[in-house]
Amino acid sequence: MKDTPYLLRSTLELPDDPAWLHQQACPVIAMGEGGTANADVVVTSASEADAIIRNIEAFPIAAMTYVQVLRCVDPLPIQSAMTVESLAYATLQGGSEFQAWLQARQDPPRLIGGGDGPAVIAERDGNIVRARLNRPDNRNSLSVEMRDALIEVLEVVLADASIERLELSGNGPCFSVGGELREFGLFANTSQAHWVRSIHNPSRLLARCAERVHCHVHSACLGSGMELPAFAGHVSADPKTFFQLPELKLGLIPGAGGCVSISRRIGRQRTAWLGLSCRKINARTALEWGLIDEIREEDNSLKSEV
Repeated sequence: MKDTPYLLRSTLELPDDPAWLHQQACPVIAMGEGGTANADVVVTSASEADAIIRNIEAFPIAAMTYVQVLRCVDPLPIQSAMTVESLAYATLQGGSEFQAWLQARQDPPRLIGGGDGPAVIAERDGNIVRARLNRPDNRNSLSVEMRDALIEVLEVVLADASIERLELSGNGPCFSVGGELREFGLFANTSQAHWVRSIHNPSRLLARCAERVHCHVHSACLGSGMELPAFAGHVSADPKTFFQLPELKLGLIPGAGGCVSISRRIGRQRTAWLGLSCRKINARTALEWGLIDEIREEDNSLKSEV
């Protein structure tokens, strides 16, 4: 890109015109104390800005697309907002930054399946359904197998109004490390990938029954392992949980609904900060920001009781 892939301004230098931000193609970084609506992300120090700028310079197209999506989805209905996110994600799947990541990988993409028992263990107890992600050896990555199993559970919840609550958690060392990277690149046709996300997507289903979903997370919640729980009506987290959006370093943006679910919990600018900085936040910060609703301990052993 010939032009500077970002704008860095003092919070006092930014115009008041609310239309101005939407006229900027690149990410707008505001530095200084106090907030401003006319920025994509606000930082308080030069070192914080430098860390974000390095990522933007390394992945300028993904960074530009990310903030543009966040600006667009804010006023839209959830399902329409997720369509915008998926279209942008499909664009980046065919782009040079993601393709460079794929080419640097030694092994070709392949389906990852199998394990001890079903990918999601679910059992009904009266009006409550308890479900656990059950691929601890793969750190509950969101593989095609896991996606399909989640869809099956969520379709049951949507079809049965007598189910008052779905309690979702994960077996093993962490809730989920997000998308199964070994499967990335399976769709050479990015429009087909958008088609799949449009009609076969657990995030869309979870958003439709969000008020009945309680999610408990622990340890690593990366990428879609953070995006999916954010749709739930109530999210609790173990005290040692941490959250991260690493997609930019693949030349992508959050694609499991995170541009919508996370921004509606913590706001557009904090969501932009998470995605552009690629930094982790802990459970205490997540609670302060509103990403989760409660911090509590729970038995997260490999043996599920459901």
